[in-house]
Amino acid sequence: MLSRLAKTLTPYTAGEQPREKTIKLNTNENPYPPSPRVAETLAGFDAAKYRLYPDPDARALCRAIAEYEGVAPENVFVGNGSDEVLSFAFAAFFGGEDKPIAIADVTYSFYKVFASLYGSVCREIPLLGDMRADIKAFAAAAERSCGAVIAQPNAPTSLAESAEDILGIVRAFGGKTVIVDEAYADFSRVPSLARHIAEYPGLLVVKTFSKSRSLAGARCGYAIGGAELINALRTVKDCFNSYPVNAVTAAVAEAAIADDGYFRDCVAKIKATRSRMTDGLRALGFDVPDSDANFVFAAHPRFGGEYLQKELRRRGVVVRRFDAPRVRDRLRITVGTEEDTDSLLSALAEICAAGSGR
Repeated sequence: MLSRLAKTLTPYTAGEQPREKTIKLNTNENPYPPSPRVAETLAGFDAAKYRLYPDPDARALCRAIAEYEGVAPENVFVGNGSDEVLSFAFAAFFGGEDKPIAIADVTYSFYKVFASLYGSVCREIPLLGDMRADIKAFAAAAERSCGAVIAQPNAPTSLAESAEDILGIVRAFGGKTVIVDEAYADFSRVPSLARHIAEYPGLLVVKTFSKSRSLAGARCGYAIGGAELINALRTVKDCFNSYPVNAVTAAVAEAAIADDGYFRDCVAKIKATRSRMTDGLRALGFDVPDSDANFVFAAHPRFGGEYLQKELRRRGVVVRRFDAPRVRDRLRITVGTEEDTDSLLSALAEICAAGSGR
């Protein structure tokens, strides 16, 4: 009953959504509610509009995003979460290509799922020993690749490369498409590359409302790129679903992006808590790189990652771990509230005091 394609697919595994009450630090959700303007928009939404199809291109939202990003509306594409935008991008720019797509060997695991879904393969570029991207190796792979996808900052490592290093990769790939996935860029010290799309026709920057704007439940993401790239995304979209962004999501996303002050306050609070969490983890002996995301990627020399994850879960704290050779002893821990951080550090201090475990 299944197609040959369906039989070969290995789906992405989403982060656990616990049913019981926990301190949930495993899916990089924002610990703060959306802008009050979102609640006002929901309260004032005319339910009668639901009988009509939404604008297939979410033009009002595209205009709001374009104004915020400093680009033209024709440089913006909106989809049902950045995962859908990425999926359309893989289909539009890499689908069925003979040459592989260059990605890091430790990065967002959905990239390989998208590649297999659209009949492509990935060329994995190993991260350096300090978990940084190998910029020279990426550039060297350009001739033998159909394009590249780079998470900036990278997930799950939490590290961002310099803007010049990423643009160097874009230049090396010439006219080929390089997707820069900026899901966590609002928490980074490195500025977004969106302002460079006019200089680099192959550059596509993908962003989301899920993390910094607290709209993970609304499902809205967007891409910024040259008109040729955006038109290709619209063509692919219309081969799947002409209306990926529903009317309520478009309205609340527009409200969220209009409230810049609230957005900046939330980001500042998360960055401050991230700093305190990092200091607290290091005081307990953890190795924690300087994060540019709303999570940290921590390992302890005396404790295995699986052991720590299970012991935290026993104490009501849920974190994420990836069972891949290079990172299986690291925990990806979302930055929560100050109270969440207190509970996390207290639980880990208790675990560390109890002895070692693998």
